[in-house]
Order: sequence, then C-alpha cells, then structure tokens
Amino acid sequence: MTTTQTTSPESETTDVVVVGGGNAAFCAAHAAAARGRRVVLLEKALADEAGGNSYYTAGAFRIAHAGQPEIEDLLDRDERDATSVLPPYPPESFSADMAKVTDDRNDKGLTATMVADSQDTLRWLHGLGLRFRLMYERQAYVDDAGRHVFWGGLAVGSVGGGVGLIEQHTAAAREHGVDVRYGVRGDELVLENGAVRGVTWRSADGRTGTLMAESVVLAAGGFEADADMRREHLGPGWELAKVRGTPLNTGDMIRAALAVGAARHGDWSTCHSVAWDAMAEDNESNRELTNRLTRGGYPLGYVVNTQGRRFLDEGADFRNLTYAKYGAEILKQPGGTAFQVFDATTRPMLRSEEYDMPGAGVLVADTVEELAGKMGVEPAALRDTVDAVNASIDRSIPFDPAVKDGRAAQVDPPKSNWAMPLETAPFYAFPVTCGVTFTFGGVHADEHGRVLTPSGAPLPGLFVCGEMLGGLFSGNYPGGSGLTAGAVFGRRAGSIA
Repeated sequence: MTTTQTTSPESETTDVVVVGGGNAAFCAAHAAAARGRRVVLLEKALADEAGGNSYYTAGAFRIAHAGQPEIEDLLDRDERDATSVLPPYPPESFSADMAKVTDDRNDKGLTATMVADSQDTLRWLHGLGLRFRLMYERQAYVDDAGRHVFWGGLAVGSVGGGVGLIEQHTAAAREHGVDVRYGVRGDELVLENGAVRGVTWRSADGRTGTLMAESVVLAAGGFEADADMRREHLGPGWELAKVRGTPLNTGDMIRAALAVGAARHGDWSTCHSVAWDAMAEDNESNRELTNRLTRGGYPLGYVVNTQGRRFLDEGADFRNLTYAKYGAEILKQPGGTAFQVFDATTRPMLRSEEYDMPGAGVLVADTVEELAGKMGVEPAALRDTVDAVNASIDRSIPFDPAVKDGRAAQVDPPKSNWAMPLETAPFYAFPVTCGVTFTFGGVHADEHGRVLTPSGAPLPGLFVCGEMLGGLFSGNYPGGSGLTAGAVFGRRAGSIA
C-alpha cells in the first residue's frame, strides 16, 4: 500500500477508485479488493490528518442483535462482561428508532437495508481484523446490584474509538493491497458515453492528473466544513457553528456528482449537531481530543440560555436519540450559546472522558446566584428557573438512568425523565455551543450504493456511501447509526463496483 504522496503519472487506469478516507471509504475499498479488483483510494488529507470524520468519533456502531450472548464472539473480552446487562435490540426496534428520531422522514428502503445488514457487516469487519468492544464508559450505568446496565439500544464500539477504527482500517487495506494515496483530492468526474469512467485529481504538492476506472465510489463526506454551504442550505447563523470533525468535508464531490447528473436526496436543511464545549481552546477539528469536546450529560441536569431560561426537554429520550438535534437548538439561542447546569449530586455521574478532559470549560460556585454571575446571567432569573424545576419534580418516582424512568418535572418545557433537583453545592455550569458533525442531505442512491439520476435510473459507473449518501436522516439521528450506515453501504458499493 502506498503511504507517501502519490507517485502516479498524470494519467493512469485502475479498476475501482474510492474518493475519501473514512470508515465508509475503507469499507468500499475492502469489499472491492476482496473481489480481486485493483483499488486506488484517494484521501484528500495528508497522512497525519487522515481518517475523515470517522477519526473524530467515539467509534460507536448501532447494530441489531438478540442480546449479549449472540454478539460475544465479536467482542474483546472485559472483566465487566460477567456483570453486564445488555438487552436485545431487535431489527424492529432499530427501525422504529430511525423513524422516531427523523419524524418518519427517513428513506425506508435504505433504512431496511442498513438495519438488516448491520450485525453481519460488523462480523465482516471483524473478519478483516477490526476489533470491537462493549462501550461501558459511554453506554452503561451501574445499578444498585453492581451490574453494568446498557441503555438506549447502543452498546458496541470499535477498540480505540475513532482513532483505533481508522488505524485498523488502514492495516486491513495494507494487507489486502489497497493503494492509498494521501494528499490527493478528487476534483471532477470523467463522463464517457453517459457513464462515469474516472476522476481528475489534484495533489497537495500542486500536481494534477486523471485516474480512469471501471467504477468510482464517492465517500468524501458532506458539506459541513464549508461555512457558505452551511449558511445556504441550513440557514443564517449556521456559519457560526463549530466543526467537530475534519475541516476537509467541504462538499467537493457532492458538487462533482451533481454536475454529471446525480440526483439530490434527503434533507438538505438539517444536520447532525451536538452540544459542544464553547469555552475550551482549540475547539474545532481537534485531533487530540476528538469526540471528548462533546457534552452529552444534559439529561442529568438543566440546560439554560444566557437569559437563565430552559429551552428544551433534557429528558425527552435517551441521550443517543436526542443529542444530534440539540446542537441546532443551542444555535437558536441568544449568542448561539447555552449552559449545562449540575450540582454536587449529579456532577459525579457525568462521563469522565468528556467532563474531566484537559481544559474542559467549566464554571463552579457555591450558590446558584454566584454561578449565575460567572455565567453572565441575571442571578434572579437562574434562581427562578432552578427553583421552578426543583419544586415540580415528582420525587416519589425512583431515579433510574438506564431506563426512561418517568421521573418528570412538570414545567415548560417539561423535563420528561431523570429529573434530579439541583440543590447541593457546589454548582457547575458547562458553557456549550453548536458543534456540527455532518450534513444530512446528499446524493441519491439505491440500496447497493448505485447513484441515481433524477429519473431514478442508475448512473453507470458511480457509487456513493457514507455521509454523502442522502436520505437516511432528517432533523435528528440515532447515535452510532452513521458508522453503521457507512460500513453497510460502503461494503455494498464495493461488492459490485
């Protein structure tokens, strides 16, 4: 496998070109290489910046399964396995979660394929040498009996998170003869007699060329790193969002696909966006901290804006079914910022990897009023908000973070589950803003990843997978389904490219 800058001539021919360097791209490359295809993978980033958005993830894969015994053979062993409780997550639940979080706007055919192939695709990756584990730190709570109880339908992740995922993909590509070329960006698609037969490229050192092929697989991400495209398609104010992942997903290959006749698909007006540390230094595209700048503990506390008012239901559902839409809600608030507020009781329950990371933005005080002053919020406003929620909690219902416990605060907006009073000093406020992950609108394709034209006919020679594939998500997203979708449709595209 080539691991230096490309040494290819200005024009050459191969069997399959994959444009992109994340999880979906590698899955397409693995599947094509396994069929004896000569595969060249063009990665826009230099080697030390590679991996696309996948590098920045926690490595979570949402899969359908019948419970822990069915998938134990997929997982690295852990001493906690004997005391874990992993409820089954059948295909029906996965499909229902997809429909629920997207308000039933998801492409049903693509969803059915992703759900049906989810576990088998993980097994295929495992067979290629990729390693997986149960995500105890992120997706399980310890109950009163000392058991690790998994919640929200998401439990499996790659060993080493996103960083480990890309390392393992790269090793598998090397083993199977994929030619990976770093610092080479796809430019325009080559169209011959109505079929895509290659791609022009530009290298980081200024050279250009053409790579002809039987098929081109596009896996180059969405347009979330292009502020102008965000403003155009997501709306005014979105240019202010922080880019969580790679700064290189600027929509280049989406535009290239549309230029040769591909159809648009999906919701171009929404995206995956989360609560993101607003105070930490270097809080965009940080390859050292990656996903640790996420602030996902909000179901355990109160979220208020700079006026001290709550504006969302922190306990509407499990975190991994709401977190991808709440970044957008934060962006709508004055200044595009908000605060997650906790007390001495709830603070220890927050995920250490996020809330205890080096340089985490946090304000601490001995009283609510003192905390408000540090937040720049009117003290009386924050005190009124905290008192109103505290007073309305039904404390007769036991608190249980591993289920939707129905322990609600009847305020406006309500807190539907996991309502805990904030009344024990010290008090903590974590400033958050909107972190954009990837855009939901993209290119239209069938269940095999074949790009479709506006008439619904396949565009010969062109495939798409990963975040470029439109139609799966709208407005929201079930945590872990992005890597799963990339793997499923990357494998499918590479299997016929």
